[in-house]
Amino acid sequence: MKKLILIAAASLFVCAAASAQGLKFAHVNFNELVQLMPEMDSARVQLEASQKEIQDTYQSMIAEYNSKYAEYGEKQATWTQSVRESKEREIMSIQTRIQEFEQSSQQDLAQMQNTLMAPIYQKAQDVVTDLAKAQGFVYVFDSSQLLYIDEAQSTNLTQSAREALNIPADRTMESLQAELQARAQAAQQ
Repeated sequence: MKKLILIAAASLFVCAAASAQGLKFAHVNFNELVQLMPEMDSARVQLEASQKEIQDTYQSMIAEYNSKYAEYGEKQATWTQSVRESKEREIMSIQTRIQEFEQSSQQDLAQMQNTLMAPIYQKAQDVVTDLAKAQGFVYVFDSSQLLYIDEAQSTNLTQSAREALNIPADRTMESLQAELQARAQAAQQ
């Protein structure tokens, strides 16, 4: 009986190993795809515009606070008790508004980023899934998350996915980085 179980287990192992030989694996640099997609450019522009609006509003609030605080420092000795207390409440109110604005603006930016990014990630995911199904791959790994890939046993789908997503051939992570740095420098001037 033991001999029969051992033979069955060995047969099962050999069958499993043989069928595993026919599995096809692929990999794709998903982060690169998402970052280089044309849709990501418009999302970046929208996020940057919102960040600038938030920064401008924040600076305006800080300027108002500094102005009121400076006025308080200069004139508090000449004010009556009721005027001084009113100005103190006003300054505290501005501080509270600034803190609330900081918190809500960060939440708004995070929500906006999620809203803008979700369809971009989904589009990239759909393209990779369609390519994998069409070519009969069992697994597609994200090469940006792996330490090692044996190129001889795994097909790189990144270029095919780039073409399907209309990413220009000359667009690379390096060119994107240079573009973003140039944009940041232009914004500072």
